[in-house]
Amino acid sequence: MKAKKVILRILLVIVTFLVITFAGANYTLYSICHGPSETARDLFVSTILETGALKFLASWYFTEEEILAITTRNAMSQTMEEVDKNLITVTAKEGNEEALQEAEEEFDFDENGIAIIELTGRAYMAKLMVIKDPSKVKLSTIYPWSDMNHSKNGVTLEELVTKENAIAGINGGEYFSAGNWGGRPKGITVCEGEIQYNDPKKGDVMVGFNEDDILVIKDVSGMNASQVEQMLKDEKIRDAVSFKDEENGDSNHFTKLIINGNPREISGNGSGANPRTAIGQRADGMVLMLVTDGRGAAGHLGATAADLLTTMIEYGAVNAANLDGGSSSAMYYNGQYEMTSVTLYYSTASWRLPTGFVVMGKEAE
Repeated sequence: MKAKKVILRILLVIVTFLVITFAGANYTLYSICHGPSETARDLFVSTILETGALKFLASWYFTEEEILAITTRNAMSQTMEEVDKNLITVTAKEGNEEALQEAEEEFDFDENGIAIIELTGRAYMAKLMVIKDPSKVKLSTIYPWSDMNHSKNGVTLEELVTKENAIAGINGGEYFSAGNWGGRPKGITVCEGEIQYNDPKKGDVMVGFNEDDILVIKDVSGMNASQVEQMLKDEKIRDAVSFKDEENGDSNHFTKLIINGNPREISGNGSGANPRTAIGQRADGMVLMLVTDGRGAAGHLGATAADLLTTMIEYGAVNAANLDGGSSSAMYYNGQYEMTSVTLYYSTASWRLPTGFVVMGKEAE
């Protein structure tokens, strides 16, 4: 009898704790959603709609009409502009010594031609990796893929980097993430000129490099697999992934950030605030890889579309795109994670991934 009483008391304490915690969280969220600050309200809804598992929270506090009004106030205009490859001159390839010297003075490159810049003083913390030579940027994958029953798991970013004997990397494109298997991409995957996945869907945008080491960002929404195959051949794409760029009322996904030096027009923050991964290229060909934290890490909610635009413009991007973010966001360099997923049980690694952009080091030459 005494043992039963002890167990019941313990259960009562646990239940009471859970009830108080839930009530407190609910009160806090209700205060944000129905408080005086429209900015806080909009940011909460836009942010929560970009998560994989917590979208339902928005419908707890708002009607469909209210959610649509909020996402409309914080959205990105559509752009069909195509990348003008003539705006990029890869100085590392052309041997332009003057331009290379200017780059050396602007960035503190190491022996691998990589500079890591820590960005602080914002509503998020981020690392920007600058790669002098774009020909060093490749795609690493776990191809052949698993079947839809997830017989093969994805791997960490560290494993993708190590697999190619590379020195650095960031996470890549969109993938099937149910159960966090990470064993199969979505949209398009091209690795060293080989089409490894070709199943374009509505809203897909390809992000990758052609044989001239120029970053190409191209809509493939509306194309079928054969049309995509021809486009990849015509564009001479060597390494690429894809991500979604669409607005469907209750969630916003964006890929294009800057095309030909023209930043995408936004209203409000353009999106919610979350961990982000973005890639860009300057007029001199140098590649910018940006990864931010968020979702409570160091008290940071994350970066918005406006934040990504501001940073990419600041560092000279002519073309830039958003990649898969959230818990997938990670950056690895020289044997350690510079940025990782903020999920507790992946605090020292990354989410399991099927693809990642990696950077070859000096020893790989």
